[in-house]
Amino acid sequence: MTAPAPPAQNDGTGTIYGTPLASAQDPVRLPARWLPAVYLAVCLAPLALAFPRPVAPAHPWELAAAGLGLGALAAMAVQFVTSGRFESVTGALGIDRIMAFHKVAAWWVLLALLLHPVAYVLPTWLDDPALAQERMLAYLAMPHYRSGVVALVALVLLVMLGALRERLPWRYEVWRGSHLILAVLALGGGLHHAVTVGRFSAEGPVELYWWAIGAGAVAVLGTLYGWRWLRLHRRPWRLASVTRLADRLWELDIQPAKDTPPLPYTAGQFVWMTVEGRRFPLLDNPFSIADSPMRPGISLIVKEAGDFTRRVGTLAPGTAIGIDGPYGDFTLESHRGEGVLLLAAGAGIAPIMGLLRDLVARGDPRPVRLGYAAGRPATLACLDEIEAAKGALDLRTLVVVEEGGDPDWPGDTGRLDRDRLARLLDGLDPARSVAMICGPGPMVSAVSDTLLDLGMPMERVVYERFDYSGGRSRQDRRRMRRFLALGAVLGLGVAALAALA
Repeated sequence: MTAPAPPAQNDGTGTIYGTPLASAQDPVRLPARWLPAVYLAVCLAPLALAFPRPVAPAHPWELAAAGLGLGALAAMAVQFVTSGRFESVTGALGIDRIMAFHKVAAWWVLLALLLHPVAYVLPTWLDDPALAQERMLAYLAMPHYRSGVVALVALVLLVMLGALRERLPWRYEVWRGSHLILAVLALGGGLHHAVTVGRFSAEGPVELYWWAIGAGAVAVLGTLYGWRWLRLHRRPWRLASVTRLADRLWELDIQPAKDTPPLPYTAGQFVWMTVEGRRFPLLDNPFSIADSPMRPGISLIVKEAGDFTRRVGTLAPGTAIGIDGPYGDFTLESHRGEGVLLLAAGAGIAPIMGLLRDLVARGDPRPVRLGYAAGRPATLACLDEIEAAKGALDLRTLVVVEEGGDPDWPGDTGRLDRDRLARLLDGLDPARSVAMICGPGPMVSAVSDTLLDLGMPMERVVYERFDYSGGRSRQDRRRMRRFLALGAVLGLGVAALAALA
């Protein structure tokens, strides 16, 4: 049952607590509740267009094979816009949900297209296995099927390399470049295969649909790697300063260069950043904004964790910076609550500091509770600023480190466990408050589940993580069930096409 919305309070700065005021800067987004229907409509459209087409008599398995190819090819095209870079389409979902869906959908596209040729030869195999083997080899070897084979091989490599990304000895930029090339090969080869040898796609409305899909893919690539590349160079930013906050943790103060307009963002969102001659969309990295929109420019808190981030501490003031954004839905404007619970671990302190700084800047009257966990005291950041925020907010804090034994650390040792989270919730109504969590995957899963046990409704437990490795929280599992239900509906569409026989 959904908790009632909290009463609105106006702070005089254009924000109504609990319900944000609309402004010219608010992004136009497709509502999240519409996205499943839009996805199904795009993926099932070629099957619907194929229904009235007269075709030669075919075995139901052959029609199922055609349906698998039609639906999977459309779903593959949708993958180009579920990369988290089109805020108007997927922004309402948040980066965690859209990237989780992107990964799950890739697997069912791969499965459907692997079954596509198998289903074509299955009737033959039931009668004559040797002939079925010859037929399958013909599909793989004959020249007019070659684009389909290229597409399938590219798709297999694409999905496998995506699943193994953390284990590959490649630089992140190399992996992203290969991901793009393989995606273009898979979709381009699949579209060519469909319009040249497809039973339903050779002419008529289905062929026109594939041409429209191809034009849409070209527009997406042109936007990502043409228009956005141009904007990165026409609207440069400059690095004003780099400050060491803690061990391997840096804060970058970035200001717009002359003639570059300010960034209209909401606290908690993130941007994709590039540096100097590397200002190209394939070479950018996502970082949460650790700042309030009421301050000029933006601040990013960056942890040394990869090829690019290991160098952030050496960047010189004045360095040209490319900023693409804002993105994301990890905001208090999108997630209402009478009380606010902020929970961070490790580098997850970045968006949490952005939310806290904005609450301070606006003098938010709501009760705020902040829990912050780190591995060692040396990796804790912004403690003085967090303490000072108590003078501007109704704020209580709990800071904890996992590793004990430091004589200079007077605080708690351990994790954000049930007892500590219960202490933070003391004085808040769990059913009417909102929890914003950012940190490593295991911490996010454990904390979010514990908050559910403590009485917070699932829709009021909001989290963000940038490892995209998936999670095991109850919220993740519910999300997975919904994704699988979408896949099941696509399967029913294929079965309906097969029923034509």
